[in-house]
Amino acid sequence: SCVAYSHVITVTQQWERWSSWLGLVGCNMTERYSFSLTTFSPTGKLVQIEYALAAVAAGSPSVGIKATNGAVIAAEKKQRSVLYDVDSISKVEKITDHIGAIYSGMGPDYRLLIRQARKIAQQYYLIYQEPIPTSQLVQRVANVMQEYTQSGGVRPFGVSLLITGWDDDRPYLFQCDPSGAHFAWKATALGKNHINGKTFLEKRYNEELELEDAIHTAILTLKESFEGQMTETSIEIGVCRADGFRKLTTAEVKDYLAAIL
Repeated sequence: SCVAYSHVITVTQQWERWSSWLGLVGCNMTERYSFSLTTFSPTGKLVQIEYALAAVAAGSPSVGIKATNGAVIAAEKKQRSVLYDVDSISKVEKITDHIGAIYSGMGPDYRLLIRQARKIAQQYYLIYQEPIPTSQLVQRVANVMQEYTQSGGVRPFGVSLLITGWDDDRPYLFQCDPSGAHFAWKATALGKNHINGKTFLEKRYNEELELEDAIHTAILTLKESFEGQMTETSIEIGVCRADGFRKLTTAEVKDYLAAIL
């Protein structure tokens, strides 16, 4: 029995040494599960998804507002250097003639999802010979994002999307999160200081808001968390109407800024 006891002590000591080397001793339970995507923590969380949401919350601010006659999405476009060609960086992207998107988070992940969304839209058109409804596109993109939360050897997308479209004579505004969750909004904000942005929108939004007023409100919402001087090259705006989705030119953005600021 003494031999067995000493063996237990030896194994225990060895475990403590390895645990200390691995950093497991003294760490909380969340950290123990933080490197596994497909393993739930004891509190019922997938910690990597929470980290992905943190990447979204640290991203550039973006905002979306649905109006009576359209919808607007807008985002801050950071210029890390004056040497950048600003025309090569785009945050507002057209998916189909009547659907567009914007993001907060990691740009490369956004690029991949936009390419996938365009492919989904084209496949739908080839089968049914009509444009894909916004809600169906959102659901299928969210399914792609959800697949990356339960597969080994991958990580969640570090990006949240705001997708707007026009169907059945009315505008739509949806959000897709890294978890694969998707939901509709009247108005919302993503990215850095999104809580302040949502608070501002709650005060300014009303059901009778028209598109022109929505564009002004979107710019003012971005200004709440904007660092430095807001110019026509530092923000991007996309609008969705009955005639389709399009990105505003820098001249149009400049006119809106001159009227507001």
